[in-house]
Amino acid sequence: MPALYRMPEVAAGTTDALLSEWLIAENAEFAAGDTLVTVETDKASVDVEAETAGVILRYLVEAGTRVEVGDAIALIADVGQSVPDVDAALAELGVDGTAVGVGTPEADVLPEVADADDAPEPVSEPAPATAPALASAPATAPAPASAKDAPSPARRFVAPLVRRLAAEHDLDLDGVVGTGPNGRMVKRDIMDLLNAPAAPVEPVAPPAPAAPQAAPSRPSSPVPEAKALGYTDVPHTRIRRAIAARLTESKNQAPHFYLRGSADVGELLALRAMINESATIKVSVNDLVVKAAAAAHAAVPAMNVIWTADAIRHYDTVDLAIAVASEGGLVTPVVRDVTGQSITAIAATTRDVAERARSGGLKQHELVGGTMTISNLGMYGTEEFAAIINPPQSAILAVGGATKQAVVVDDHLAVATMVQFTLSVDHRPVDGAVAAEWMKTFIDIVESPMRILL
Repeated sequence: MPALYRMPEVAAGTTDALLSEWLIAENAEFAAGDTLVTVETDKASVDVEAETAGVILRYLVEAGTRVEVGDAIALIADVGQSVPDVDAALAELGVDGTAVGVGTPEADVLPEVADADDAPEPVSEPAPATAPALASAPATAPAPASAKDAPSPARRFVAPLVRRLAAEHDLDLDGVVGTGPNGRMVKRDIMDLLNAPAAPVEPVAPPAPAAPQAAPSRPSSPVPEAKALGYTDVPHTRIRRAIAARLTESKNQAPHFYLRGSADVGELLALRAMINESATIKVSVNDLVVKAAAAAHAAVPAMNVIWTADAIRHYDTVDLAIAVASEGGLVTPVVRDVTGQSITAIAATTRDVAERARSGGLKQHELVGGTMTISNLGMYGTEEFAAIINPPQSAILAVGGATKQAVVVDDHLAVATMVQFTLSVDHRPVDGAVAAEWMKTFIDIVESPMRILL
């Protein structure tokens, strides 16, 4: 008996997700471990792998559809299993086999270009402007035939996201070849059109003057507002919308307070140089800062917490996130058990997740968890800044750039390499005294960095 393949819960607490792309064709066999489908959440794109071998008999949801977790998205069978009547098998399982695309269109589809139903919209060749009337035609025109009854040899199915992008950018889909299932147009099919430079617009000549004495009149057609005012609207991406929603939630719900401190990083830089003389994996200053923050968490465990609706949750291991700027926006992959790893292991892990964050290769589980984020803008020349907490974490450490400054040492003026740190803290789970103790401990560790290696 075939079985229904249902939308998996790709991340804890996820209630729905966007079915981005089917990677196995209908009636094609797949092996255990093969990637069946790509699913998008607000944070990441997740490849869902098959647990056992089988064959996809029919898609129940088309690509580009948002689906509730647990809803059926395909009918699958064992390899070699005979299913002569797929519709009958679906009916026996309580599913209407004709209701393909039963989820909801992608959330980013704008109302003015969204369809009334959830099925993909066929793009047909335009009908002739006029048609000869039949001699025997009745005086009253018959009701138009439904799209289902009309022949449609030239129909092309288009994902909702593609329709939206085509409408927003005034793209002509004629000539675009769909590479999705059953010839469906998916996002990758129009990326070349989206990325191509706009063709130069021919200038509109002003109309001829009414009389030789009259000054030339202005063009009668209005100038587009964007061109007249000199701006370009870039539509929000899903990740940009998610970032905006989460940070707005954080500022609205988490009462932030801030602590600032500065540290002499001369010994930290010397330690880094000494490690990198013999290490096969080069260690960055940020790796040492991550390790120092974890050591401070271990020394002040009251900071290794988050706020929940019913309790303050204390964690046994120190998991810290690092902020990575990608093309789509800011992502915060989490490094697990920082205190239990060597500094070179931390360096390897942070390099790996940063590279995959920029290429979009992170898994959903790598983006959740942690109690604090490390955000470093020092490489951009920023000396000091304050960051917004990434919920549900309880803190974020903003790291500025290293600068030479005049300092007083034993009542004498000296020059030291200083870094400014700003700690943003959620006041619900963490009191000011706890955060101050953490900051003092962290600064001490940075200025005596051999404690990082203990």
